[in-house]
Amino acid sequence: MNVIVLLADGARADWLASAMDSGAVPALTRLRAEGALHDITTVFPSVTGPAYVPLLMGRFPGAVGMPGLRWYDRARDICTWPDYSRSYVGYQMMFVDRDLDPRAPTIFELVPGSVGALSVITRGLTRERRLMALVPRTALRATLTHYFGAATAMLAVDREVAAQAIAHAGETPYVFAAFAALDKLSHAKGHESPEVRTALSIVDDTVAAIRQKLERRNEWNRTRLWITSDHGHSRVTAHEDLDRVVRDLGHRVMAHPWVYRSGAEVAVMVCGNSMAHIYVDLARRERPFAGGMSASARSLITRLLERPSVDLMLVPESDTACAVLSATRGRATVSRRDGKYSYTRGDGDPLQTGGDLRGLSANAAHDAAATTPYPDALVQIAELAAAKRSGDVILSAAPDWDFRLRYEPMPHVSSHGSLRREHMMVPLLTNIAPKRTPRRTTDLMPSALTALGVPVPPGLDGESFE
Repeated sequence: MNVIVLLADGARADWLASAMDSGAVPALTRLRAEGALHDITTVFPSVTGPAYVPLLMGRFPGAVGMPGLRWYDRARDICTWPDYSRSYVGYQMMFVDRDLDPRAPTIFELVPGSVGALSVITRGLTRERRLMALVPRTALRATLTHYFGAATAMLAVDREVAAQAIAHAGETPYVFAAFAALDKLSHAKGHESPEVRTALSIVDDTVAAIRQKLERRNEWNRTRLWITSDHGHSRVTAHEDLDRVVRDLGHRVMAHPWVYRSGAEVAVMVCGNSMAHIYVDLARRERPFAGGMSASARSLITRLLERPSVDLMLVPESDTACAVLSATRGRATVSRRDGKYSYTRGDGDPLQTGGDLRGLSANAAHDAAATTPYPDALVQIAELAAAKRSGDVILSAAPDWDFRLRYEPMPHVSSHGSLRREHMMVPLLTNIAPKRTPRRTTDLMPSALTALGVPVPPGLDGESFE
């Protein structure tokens, strides 16, 4: 048995289905007819990096040490002086494997001989099996596309990823290959642009070539080929430089790229760019939670909630409870106790569930929120709010808004990262229909292990659909 996972970074679930219906991607369309296409949820934050964790570790990212693409190390036990912060956009991506909880294995560690192409997480891969490391110029081009805004250059990177995926298909039990051009081009050109369709056509051509190779070798029927994404995308028409907002409200701020700020009071860590972690009272080494915040921090919360860019504000109250706030829809509380999730409305219904939800399992909580504007919100909020490295305030951006402009190499016309449906729903296309309906991207890792006959480790947040 072989398992091949192709990640179309940034592909929204409804958008991929539309591309199939239009006839633009014949190999993917054929796969849907013979196998299945499911809409599943990714994780919060819905951002490359954290959203690779469920795919390769079967877990939610906050609990294993990656609460965001950028985060502040309040405890100062991982990051170093002078800024005690992390940004995986740039050279600090080399710290991803080290930052993740070593007690949580990756699929690469559990399946010897695995290969990964352009993967953010590589722990368990030998140097020669980190496929893009064999072609250093592709890593350089990927860096240049970000810092100089040359998004179309990622198409060439994707074609090299495709060549690696095709070459290794059937040669090793597990292949993971990430196609990043779709996401970069969505940011630069819009998710509906012709350039993004070109990026998707590379994935389609890759599927066709893999199928042809494996059918010729009579191995297609013993192969699991899955195409998925780590997050969706949605249009951005207005940008809020969140660090400037906090500064203008009277606080000394540290934020990337200017993190070397002596005497900083607030750390602003934007991800995606439609979500952000905000850390307050930085002199403290432990999270203050809502009840222990200073008066200035509580004032900041009040002022930020008034911003039109903020859709949802999450304020962790303890390890088990988090306030959910909306300026227009009121307040509620999400809690997690003994593995059960609850949503209790206060003076409103910010998550638009239509009622209170009490004592639900993770799967029941997923199903209860499946048709709301915030799918899987109960579980994702509870898990991220409880993570030790998460912010004291967590923001999810309003439609058409994001939280960063002036230091982006290319102004984003499409973005992601929030709890909103457009960002949280991703496709799962399989060449063979699964035995159980998949729910989350966390399900892919245990499913791959099951298909390969490898024992599934305890403690995963996903369940096998094999």
